[in-house]
Amino acid sequence: MTDVSVTKDAIPAADELVVLNQVNKHFGALHVLQDIDLTISRGEVVVVIGPSGSGKSTLCRTINRLETVDTGAITIDGKPLPQEGKELARLRADVGMVFQSFNLFAHKTVLENVMLGQIKVRKADKTAAEAKARTLLDRVGVGTQADKYPAQLSGGQQQRVAIARALAMDPKIMLFDEPTSALDPEMINEVLEVMQQLARDGMTMIVVTHEMGFARSAANRVVFMADGRIVEEATPDQFFSNPRSDRAKDFLSKILHH
Repeated sequence: MTDVSVTKDAIPAADELVVLNQVNKHFGALHVLQDIDLTISRGEVVVVIGPSGSGKSTLCRTINRLETVDTGAITIDGKPLPQEGKELARLRADVGMVFQSFNLFAHKTVLENVMLGQIKVRKADKTAAEAKARTLLDRVGVGTQADKYPAQLSGGQQQRVAIARALAMDPKIMLFDEPTSALDPEMINEVLEVMQQLARDGMTMIVVTHEMGFARSAANRVVFMADGRIVEEATPDQFFSNPRSDRAKDFLSKILHH
């Protein structure tokens, strides 16, 4: 007789896009990532929250190898992270990253910023790259700004250009490291709306953010970190209404008091 019981571990491995296995990272004496195990499935939106200094940004940066890890393994789409060279450039194209600061090239127009990676890394021809860049700039709501330079745009507009630039590479996953924390309050929503739409469109996303409204509405899963560890992970409903750990309760009481 065959065993037909299915455990939740029986997710087909093909759906596992990013797997961190026992990842550790030190900065000198500081143990910033401690035995991190995390699996992100294709199409999943995972929001990482926690107090400052908990390792959230470092976690994000290890996934596209902006930070190396001391021990443990990270695979993307079944392949280990490459060390350097062309393979690493290709990985970075597959893993779109949007930072706190917009990191746009100041001397290039908005359009050129979004075309550059397509031409240099993806080897797209110029006409195709431009057409795609214009489509994406329209998609994030800044199509009319294509010929301006980054300094002529608001922070919210620049961040949306940065999102378009990452999307132009057809990434398998998008990492957002506190993408709204450098923005004025009135610009935060215009960036979050673009991210909400990406989530609805099925983009796999890991988002480090302080925006709890976004975590509630867009996340499939909330990962709560403190002191370099994943303390708990749950659906947004579970996490916000019934956190299991004292650390999470304490964190939420401080930020949801109003």
